[in-house]
Amino acid sequence: MTKLTDTSDFIEIGNLEVIPTASVPALPYGTFYEALSSLLQAPFNHCVSYHAYRQGSDLRFVAAVANDQTGRIAVLSHVRAVEARGVLPALSQAHFPLHIFEREIHENFGVIFSHHPWLKPVRYAFNRADQQTVMADYPFYQIGGQELHQVGVGPIHAGVIEPGHFRFLCNGEKVLHLEIQLGWQHRGIEDLFLRKETLLQRTILAESIAADTAVGHAIAFAGLVESLSGQDAGRRLDVERTIGLELERIAMHVGDLANMNIGTAYQLAASVFGTLRTPAINFTQAWCGNRFGKGLIRVGGSHYPLTDELIDKLLAFLDRFEESFGPMCARLFSLPSALGRFENIGKVSQQQMESIGAVGMTARMAGVPRDIRVSHPFAAYRHFQIGTDTLIGGDVWARAYLRKLEIESSIAYVRELVAKRRAMKEPLSPPAPAVRLTPDSTCFSLVEGWRGEICHAAVTDSAGRMVHYKIKDPSVHNWLALALSLRDLEISDFPINNKSYNLSYCGHDL
Repeated sequence: MTKLTDTSDFIEIGNLEVIPTASVPALPYGTFYEALSSLLQAPFNHCVSYHAYRQGSDLRFVAAVANDQTGRIAVLSHVRAVEARGVLPALSQAHFPLHIFEREIHENFGVIFSHHPWLKPVRYAFNRADQQTVMADYPFYQIGGQELHQVGVGPIHAGVIEPGHFRFLCNGEKVLHLEIQLGWQHRGIEDLFLRKETLLQRTILAESIAADTAVGHAIAFAGLVESLSGQDAGRRLDVERTIGLELERIAMHVGDLANMNIGTAYQLAASVFGTLRTPAINFTQAWCGNRFGKGLIRVGGSHYPLTDELIDKLLAFLDRFEESFGPMCARLFSLPSALGRFENIGKVSQQQMESIGAVGMTARMAGVPRDIRVSHPFAAYRHFQIGTDTLIGGDVWARAYLRKLEIESSIAYVRELVAKRRAMKEPLSPPAPAVRLTPDSTCFSLVEGWRGEICHAAVTDSAGRMVHYKIKDPSVHNWLALALSLRDLEISDFPINNKSYNLSYCGHDL
């Protein structure tokens, strides 16, 4: 393994590269702290995962830092006895994006991080470290003053979405602070990956992490298992999976444009974009039998090859899609009444997005060009490059217009992949019924879902059994962007601002 710098404090790996777990340096916490801090000082580095898990009588902390210039990932660890949890200096006091990771480690294992900005619960899970603690009230942030009042929304939402609570601190109609409390269900998905031992059970779990990102999370899982079991998916399967992922991006983005226009009461755009979402997900249903792509991604092969007949239907759908999408976008983004509800509403800066570690579209709409498809390519992106669209506005308009740009880029890329696919003669194998995982190994899988960066990590024991599975959905990073973008806005701007992000409740509630 080559190193990012002349140091033995970490090992450098590639996306989906399998390494012996013992090869990850186990550092004293002071050294771990300094090494991780040093890595994160570089503007092109960001932490994709920081978690802990039990390893016999020890607690092993593992951090993975992605270099967006070299496409490599620095992995380092700290090991300490479970009984010696103690108090550790918080890394997030200097590198704020780590706050959510340290809060989760604190909640799961009882580790105290001194000088942490706020060790409040992430999920307050049923399997939290301290079962004796009882919380009468969530520790919401408070601001004093007779002129101020609070507005609570949730956890039972008016729409059919996952439960979450929003607490607004307001001065009249102006929002001074928004705090978002999630994790009401804590489904225990990561534990289920260890308890459910068949490949099919685990694949179905991956598809269920976030239903609107079934393809994205399933690709992350399938790539991880294929790497750990020494399988090569093959270029055709890579291409077909990537087409499915880009179709998921198109469908979700155009559905979000519809919902944003519902929020502004522009019924024509809401109707046109909403109508376009239907044939997008209907094609996926024609392909694999499920509108959200469940069943499409399987380890080692596919039950649903993309046939020439399906390709003809896909290209015809894209042609029809563009016939309505282009003119409707031209009208929407030139209509003064619509722009008045988009421009300079919910504005965040590039500095804010960098400071919170935003990923995906939430980062790119504010000038942070973070895209795993480009920086750490996987599947067909390894063979056929795709560009990244980035804006600097940071407002609702930027979040809407970036969706337009990404839909157009995805359509062009799908057409390119379809042409490549037609030239491929290799048959697709059926999915693997079972696999044998490499013993005593660690692997990280990075995927750019339509919301942003997905990270799955797995560790195996000496018998090849999976003993640790860690999932990170992009929304974990990005919920704070929604809170920041509402400051000093009227509370009536919350619905359009919230719809412009469309973050995942269930992706947070693992």
